[in-house]
Amino acid sequence: MASEIRRAHETTESYDPFIIPYDIDCVRLFMVNICFVGSPTDPDNWVLVDAGLPLSANMIVQAAENRFGPDCKPRAIVLTHGHFDHIGALEELVKRWDVPVYAHEDELPYLTGKKQYLPPDPSVGGGLMSWLSPLYPRDGIDLGERVMALPKDGSIPNMPEWRWIHTPGHTLGHVSFFRERDRSLIVGDAFLTVKQESALAVMTQQKAIHGPPMYFTTDWERAEESVNRLVELEPAVAYTGHGQIMYGEELRRELKRLADEFENLAVPDHGKYVH
Repeated sequence: MASEIRRAHETTESYDPFIIPYDIDCVRLFMVNICFVGSPTDPDNWVLVDAGLPLSANMIVQAAENRFGPDCKPRAIVLTHGHFDHIGALEELVKRWDVPVYAHEDELPYLTGKKQYLPPDPSVGGGLMSWLSPLYPRDGIDLGERVMALPKDGSIPNMPEWRWIHTPGHTLGHVSFFRERDRSLIVGDAFLTVKQESALAVMTQQKAIHGPPMYFTTDWERAEESVNRLVELEPAVAYTGHGQIMYGEELRRELKRLADEFENLAVPDHGKYVH
């Protein structure tokens, strides 16, 4: 996805002067994105952020090898959270690559078989993706000792210069990742650039900033606090868990609008998790 944006920039006379970082590649797999963090010129030092949908392991491996070369493997897999569409290929990838997994400590019960997520709310959002949400898996997986808590000091193993930021609301242990040097933000589902509740918007990738997926968000007060926390970072580019990369003035303008009008733009009018 990032490489597509670079090519588009090279063939047009009018574009935002911001340059997408070369060492981050966002890859869309069906309705969800994963990120490779690491330069393709250094194939021994890269990290996978999130692990897509079930049955996508081979696609992730192929995308990694296209970027880093044959038989490559990451130094680690780092998770924004543990919902099914972000950990679907995780067990298979861990078995294949034999690498550690890191997540916020509050997500560990869902990654070690101790808990399952709260039921989704199909009544919110008014779209096909919401209506189908009772069919989405919400059981935890059991990675055992393979998964570890992110360091409490905010650092991220094997991702120098990056720090993790607790952005709960969508899940209890949701995190985002930020690099101060170029103000890059990997945001997971703390906010999106597509209306994830709508199947049409997902299929056409209609670009517009939105809050976290309504049907799986269980704490709207904390979700709003998380968006406000991310606004304060003044990110230059955002890689969301769903939707297209957003950057430059468009990102700054739209993210501030989301924060200022969060209740109207993001929070459902009703629902089991709306207080």
